[in-house]
Amino acid sequence: MTGALENITVLDLSRVLAGPYCTMILGDLGAEIIKVEAPGGSDETRKWGPPFQHEISAYYLSANRNKKSITVNLKSEDGIKVIKQLAEKSDVVIHNFKTGTMERLGIDYDVLSAINPEIVYCSITGFGETGPMKDMPGYDFIIQAMSGLMSITGDEKSGPQKLGVAITDILTGLYACIGIQAALLERENSHVGQKLDISLYDTAVSSLVNIGSSYLMSDKIPSALGNQHANIVPYQTFQTFDGEMVIAVGNNRQFQALCTILEIPTISSDQRFSTNPERVKHRERLIPILQQVLLTKTTAYWLEKCHENNIPCGPIQNIEEVTLDPQLHERNMFIDYEHPTAGPIKMIGSPLKFSRTPVTMRHHPPNAGEHNEAIFSKLIDEEMEK
Repeated sequence: MTGALENITVLDLSRVLAGPYCTMILGDLGAEIIKVEAPGGSDETRKWGPPFQHEISAYYLSANRNKKSITVNLKSEDGIKVIKQLAEKSDVVIHNFKTGTMERLGIDYDVLSAINPEIVYCSITGFGETGPMKDMPGYDFIIQAMSGLMSITGDEKSGPQKLGVAITDILTGLYACIGIQAALLERENSHVGQKLDISLYDTAVSSLVNIGSSYLMSDKIPSALGNQHANIVPYQTFQTFDGEMVIAVGNNRQFQALCTILEIPTISSDQRFSTNPERVKHRERLIPILQQVLLTKTTAYWLEKCHENNIPCGPIQNIEEVTLDPQLHERNMFIDYEHPTAGPIKMIGSPLKFSRTPVTMRHHPPNAGEHNEAIFSKLIDEEMEK
């Protein structure tokens, strides 16, 4: 079996998270990823830690499997020549340099597309390549703050909160991956590549989805509701006798079933609570009633009752509990791998499950320049054959 993108070659000039996450997905799908760094290794995540295992950081390992690594000095004529040679043979070039850097280096889209008209060229920047903020650097934390995401995360006591992972980097990597694959599909008909201009800021704003849409419709600035849902009630965390759990009631039938297992059936027929719009309107009256009952039994008890009655629910698990979840192990979401420097490592697997062209783990996250000899010697041989 071969990967879905087996015949695609990606020249990866990105670093940190958004770009490397995108190219890791493409690599998981079978593409050949050539990761380019400065001599010695210039992806900052190699040094981000702890934890480290034999000087290899967990952060770097999280976004760089299924890649080959070369080191190139982009400040030298020879280095730029190598990039042009590789671009001529590649299907995709991706970078996340600041706006204008690729032009200054002489390897921007106009230059590379003249060498290879079929190249798909993906630029990832903080704010995009147009607009008054195009020259500003963009970091996930700053983008979360500016995009409105932090304003709707947390509650009145906590104030604005960022998400626990660099979510705008991850989402931007996913959008880049979608855009690249769409451009490759379009190229099948046009036989011409194109440039993608993708920004963290645009991506973060697109992720506001229903909250953003609600503001555009009502002109009412949304507030942070903590673990409550802006448009659905009850849809939040609840305390139990021995902990916390999530109950996510999505329709009136589920609400009626919840009231039944809580032994407060009359609540579901109360006009203030009988429909979701009314429950949202009277949230402050309803939630304390439900919470009082839920405090009387354990989390395990309520989870069992909810499952028996098809009421969406779940425990709040810490990361250790997640790694022990048999559901995730059945889905191969944790992988044991051997790294030549770090030794035995564990990685999070891919959520992509294919019936004919499954995701494969072909290469460990490479050391800087690990594939210099193989790739450079191939370029020399090809040059001599001309």
